[in-house]
Amino acid sequence: MPQNVIGTIFKILAASLVLGFILKFMEIDPKDLLLNFGETVQSAFAWAGDFVAGSIEYVLIGAVIVVPIWLIVFFVGKLKGK
Repeated sequence: MPQNVIGTIFKILAASLVLGFILKFMEIDPKDLLLNFGETVQSAFAWAGDFVAGSIEYVLIGAVIVVPIWLIVFFVGKLKGK
């Protein structure tokens, strides 16, 4: 087999494994996925929305530390002429 075919097969297997873990984490069964496709899509979007909403708090907490440090480094660099 050519090298690119083996690489492609490996990428498909890796992507399938990662997606399988995500679906299992979200408690989505392949049978339910096919039988209740519309509800599954709604469930996935609801889960993603909850994930984003929950992540905003962590981004803001991290920004309290990161932004001031970045500003100090930025202005020190400007003062040095970089």
